[in-house]
Amino acid sequence: MSTRYYKEDEYWVSPFNFKEGSEADQLKGRAVEIHDATLRDGEQTPGVVFSKDDKVAIAEKLIEAGVTRIEAGMPAVSNMDYEAVAEISRRFPEAKVYAFARAMNQDIDMARDAGATGVVIEIPIGEPKLKYQFNWTWEKVLEKSIGCINYAKSQGLKAVYFPYDTTRADEDDLDNLIKGLMENAVPDSIGVVDTMGCATASAIQYLVKKFKTMMNGIQVEVHTHNDFGTAVANELAGLMAGADVLHSCVNGMGERTGNAATEELVLNLQMLYGYEDKYDLKKLQPLCDLVSSLSGIPFAPNKPFCGPRNYTRESGIGVDLVMKKPLAMFATSPSYFGKTAEVALGKKSGKLSVEYYLEKMGIKADADQVAQILALVKDKGIKEKRLLTISEFEELVKEVI
Repeated sequence: MSTRYYKEDEYWVSPFNFKEGSEADQLKGRAVEIHDATLRDGEQTPGVVFSKDDKVAIAEKLIEAGVTRIEAGMPAVSNMDYEAVAEISRRFPEAKVYAFARAMNQDIDMARDAGATGVVIEIPIGEPKLKYQFNWTWEKVLEKSIGCINYAKSQGLKAVYFPYDTTRADEDDLDNLIKGLMENAVPDSIGVVDTMGCATASAIQYLVKKFKTMMNGIQVEVHTHNDFGTAVANELAGLMAGADVLHSCVNGMGERTGNAATEELVLNLQMLYGYEDKYDLKKLQPLCDLVSSLSGIPFAPNKPFCGPRNYTRESGIGVDLVMKKPLAMFATSPSYFGKTAEVALGKKSGKLSVEYYLEKMGIKADADQVAQILALVKDKGIKEKRLLTISEFEELVKEVI
């Protein structure tokens, strides 16, 4: 039997996700696109540098996973960044390649010359940015924006207007800016940019609806950071308010605490919302692995989707089901993603854990011996404050049997 919430040996999520009138129902027929910014915002993770070849390799893996809208870099940063945007644009004609640009015509020229599909035009609007960093007024922001948006469009580029720190803007400034844009320079889309990751889901939804209404329904994009641990949730909240494009970075990379994670967005869309999209969940792990390797940033053991211990069970309760019926213990089957469930040995292990490993070793033990081995496992786990290795377990078994 297969339903929206259950598929044999693949996943079993909450059936309440799909009740009539649910968010999943509201997504039916909607066009949703992921804009991956790993090669630009992801590279802004402190200490991370991607070479041109790195960027091309990551772009290839993104496209294999179905992510074809790619922010390939900021050409004005360096010649290497320019060449990366140009190479990705040339090599992958099926991709929509965007370049990040300041509100300056020369940045737009570089994006055009590199063969980009469009530009993400950044300009500040957050009140702290205008007050303390730039000493600008909203009028100054509007003046600089009009020229750049119109110039980008005149050069045949898609113009994504990126008023960063949107979520800390003075609302009157924001309203005046949007009205000015509608009168003088309408972009192809506009972003709700939570640069400091400090907005709630309802705030993101409010801004998405505001932009949709004030800008006569043009595409709205959402770009969130994870400072309060809400980046993915806020992207999804924006989606439910009418956003068309969700920004993300593989492995949640990005400045400070990072951005919404590409792989987590896809996982949510497909499994919790039942949204039928072009993204291939089974191709995401190789992408995540590549980005981790090239960035030098390992996964947290419990990182959603790609963490190495997502399917590891230490507690003895239900250990037999980890292997026999994994959906009793996990929402997704490890085999669906090409992974293997693991039983760990440590302080929280039970008799079933010991019996599982003894069976793997081809060793028979009676109940008393199992109990003795378990006691030794727990003692060592407590003493070492970690899981036991297989060789350590074998040594303990030799003490008893």
